[in-house]
Amino acid sequence: MRFGAHLPLIDFDGSGIASLAGYVDAAREAGFSAISANDHLVFQRPWLDGIVALSSVVDRSADLTLATTVALPVVRGPVALAKAAAALDALSGGRFVLGVGPGSSAADYDAAGVPFEERWPRFDDAVRVLRASLTHDPAPAAERFYVTPALEPRPARPVPIWIGSWGSAAGLRRVARLGDGWLASAYNTTPGQISAGRDLLHQALASAGRDTSPFPIALATMWTYLTDSAAESRTRLDALARMLGRDPAALADQVLIGPADVCAAKLARYADAGVDEVFIWPVADPIAQLRRFGTSVIPHLS
Repeated sequence: MRFGAHLPLIDFDGSGIASLAGYVDAAREAGFSAISANDHLVFQRPWLDGIVALSSVVDRSADLTLATTVALPVVRGPVALAKAAAALDALSGGRFVLGVGPGSSAADYDAAGVPFEERWPRFDDAVRVLRASLTHDPAPAAERFYVTPALEPRPARPVPIWIGSWGSAAGLRRVARLGDGWLASAYNTTPGQISAGRDLLHQALASAGRDTSPFPIALATMWTYLTDSAAESRTRLDALARMLGRDPAALADQVLIGPADVCAAKLARYADAGVDEVFIWPVADPIAQLRRFGTSVIPHLS
């Protein structure tokens, strides 16, 4: 299992955003293989723009993969996102992975002036535009919502496009049809759902005449806080549950909050279910948490 780290884009408690450069340094030194950024225009907490944040650490990232997990092409516009993705791939020397999803927040769509109820057909069209702009695929024959201009400079290699899905049958058929990898959501997908989803995904890939290997399965937005204190675990979990609007008891099994050995055991179940890479997101003390994760978790699962 490989590990990526979400950039600390959220100001969880009003203390501000952690140093992105220091965070990337810590991730690299702790044994992480990737850095990622997520996308929201509006959120319950202050949220730093993911594309800008990712671009700011390209030089600091050394040989780490850079990824969006996920970006919102319908909200941002697929042509603008393709332009940014091509730039990130060029500036990183071909280390960029474009993860995309339709997004689940109507507030983002309202802010962008796009009807939320049109997100699915728009998303399918948007991914086709992205693929035509970032790979060698031809432009879509029929475009309902967008046009595909000839963007320059084009990427020197096809940029991988991973599709976000919580694991529904329809979502996994979309992943197989449009994507180069599946990005699952950690706090919305159990190991059992990953295992069942992997089988559905492989069936859909086979039906589409596509190879099932290699086809990466990654788990994004794995909220994390390693601590041996039961009281601190409850405090962090309760705060996260309030932010997400979730039941803390139900959320506890799907995040990495608590002792390192317990969290490593959770990750092992995801690995057994078929997950290749997990992107963690510390909910506090992000740089210290990356270092602790590197010494107490990664060695047991790498």
